[in-house]
Amino acid sequence: MHIASIGIDLGKTTFHLVALGERSKVLVRKKFSRTQLLTHTANLPPSLIGLEACSGAHFLGAALREQGHQVRLIPAQFVKPYRKSNKNDFIDAEAIAEAVTKQNMRFVPIKTQEQLDWQAMHRVRDRLVQHRTALINEIRGFLLERGITFPKQPIHLRKSLPTVIEDAEQSLSPRLRWLLDRLWQEWKQSDTDIQTITEEIERVGNEDERCRRLRQIPGFGPLLSTATVAAIGNGAAFRRGRDFAAWLGVVPRQYSTGGKQKLFGISKRGNIYLRRMLIHGARAVLFRIKYDTAGLGHWVHRLSQRAPRNKVIVAIANKLARIAWAVLSSGRDYRHQPLQSAAA
Repeated sequence: MHIASIGIDLGKTTFHLVALGERSKVLVRKKFSRTQLLTHTANLPPSLIGLEACSGAHFLGAALREQGHQVRLIPAQFVKPYRKSNKNDFIDAEAIAEAVTKQNMRFVPIKTQEQLDWQAMHRVRDRLVQHRTALINEIRGFLLERGITFPKQPIHLRKSLPTVIEDAEQSLSPRLRWLLDRLWQEWKQSDTDIQTITEEIERVGNEDERCRRLRQIPGFGPLLSTATVAAIGNGAAFRRGRDFAAWLGVVPRQYSTGGKQKLFGISKRGNIYLRRMLIHGARAVLFRIKYDTAGLGHWVHRLSQRAPRNKVIVAIANKLARIAWAVLSSGRDYRHQPLQSAAA
């Protein structure tokens, strides 16, 4: 029995395996628990195994790779065209086994434990920041119902909230004062948690050589550099910088047919968190670029003269993404290009 490819449909406790032979003939169709699956694959000859890039795929992919198999992770949207008729777990596994053999298929690299740890820290920090924003807006809403308003920046509310809670002249009921005090304590705890995780992210970023090289790029700080390395590692999944920029979704959507090119707004595909961080980095570059007269600064100044601000920010994010890929893939430091070299 010669196995050409294997597809595994992942679940929380059950896994469905389909092995295909020559001419896509189904050779094996079985259901396993996690332990049974790893025992079964350990007894198979080295094979090409496909998994959908979903929760738990990186752990199982690494375990199968240690057994000597060639493992490839496929985005779920690229598996769907190979699914026949109705949907069930075995049909999904068969579609994965067929899709994994395609030479022009796009695959997801298996993340290391370090990348998964960094990604987890960023996700927790992002959740805490969103929770803090919702908490601030909730406090503002309660106070607005009592006729108390503050300027837009949270710093103004932070400075005045303890005074408002303790001021007996404010038209606040005892119950609302008690509730606001609890929300104030929750706000301070959120700040502490965010600061703790941010300091840990900065620490691991300072220890990693790839992050130190990325921080040489304008707009890249500890958060963006670690988020980039956690997402793409050394960038080997992309052939060129423009592919990385397209994966981030900072390029126009295209709907061209009949030789007529139609471009729309940016596609907003890929990693939403990383794209948001990159856009923030591009805003920082645009804010400080007036002090830069070198190649990048000259390019931004010329672009700002003919394009709206938001388009300029997206264009800067696109260029920063390409620079980041070049730095990671080449293993070399970022070199600040002078204006004379850029003009040449």
